[in-house]
Amino acid sequence: ISVKSSSRDPVPAAGEEGEHPPKEEPWKTTLKTTMVHVEAGEFQGHEVSLWDLLHSHYIPEENRKELLELYEAGELSLEQVRTVVTTIVTRRAAGEPAEPAEPAAPVSGPRAEPVATEAEPTPLDGD
Repeated sequence: ISVKSSSRDPVPAAGEEGEHPPKEEPWKTTLKTTMVHVEAGEFQGHEVSLWDLLHSHYIPEENRKELLELYEAGELSLEQVRTVVTTIVTRRAAGEPAEPAEPAAPVSGPRAEPVATEAEPTPLDGD
């Protein structure tokens, strides 16, 4: 008698065999179906999905992860993602750094705001 087999639920395994394929996240589908025209690098003259641009060698992995997290969380709109991604791809293809001079969205993270250190006196300290 195999007691271990009863601890597994055979229903999900049977359901995953093509009857009901897992649905893709709506935000992923949107990125894969939103086409953009980028006049840079190997994409010049072609329409490319935002998903493909995000996963191209022009977008550093940390930027891609951050953009995807912010978009999935609803903190960035599709238009903001499109602007940031096309800007990065265009700049990187032209040989410029990935970081835009004026970020269109809070993509650069904590580096965007100066952080005061304890060694710096503040105006509130008073003499």
